Amino acid sequence: MEADLSFQTVVLPAESSTALEQALSWLRRGQVVVFPTDTVYGLGAPMEDVGAVERLFRVKGRPRPMGIPLLLAEAGDVERVCQQVPDLAWRLMERFWPGGLTLVLWRKPVVPDVVTGGRATVAVRLPAHHVPRELAGRLGGALAATSANRSGASSPVMAAEVQAQLGGRIPLILDGGRCPAEQPSTIVDLTVDPPSLLRIGPVGPGEIEAVLGRLCRSDRS
Repeated sequence: MEADLSFQTVVLPAESSTALEQALSWLRRGQVVVFPTDTVYGLGAPMEDVGAVERLFRVKGRPRPMGIPLLLAEAGDVERVCQQVPDLAWRLMERFWPGGLTLVLWRKPVVPDVVTGGRATVAVRLPAHHVPRELAGRLGGALAATSANRSGASSPVMAAEVQAQLGGRIPLILDGGRCPAEQPSTIVDLTVDPPSLLRIGPVGPGEIEAVLGRLCRSDRS
């Protein structure tokens, strides 16, 4: 294991009085931490800290071209990181945010290339869980975050599953119990016409089509 990825991983109850402050302390020092969400456990870094996002890739073993989604503190934060936000996006946000729907939109320059894999688009979500939202808010509104597993492995829904995959590579896991959705979020790309369903998760295709009227289902869905 690389020396700078060697830790005695601490597991804290997410609702303990010091959990968020300890997580923020590590994040502000350029480290990555794990936290519960409404879908699966997330591995996160401050969006604008390029070194921390690069560390996230190394911890996870994630290929660089894949990019990292952003978790937001509030729905309005989408305008901080995305441009040309279409009416379709606002309709979906009103219906499904906070919740298990990720939207792919055109990024603003404030989003570093390392986050998007060099693409002109970025994936964003407002989770229905106060822990990632508070972390994002305290870090300026956006948290670069992906599922807390080694690349190619199953997405963890319990802290013990995170420990089994990433223990010793990260300083802190916030244990919030079992994640309610127990699956990664649904992903819809709104930068193409018609919108494209990239992954099926807690929000079903029929629910999305009821809002959008039309939806292209990719091979992955």
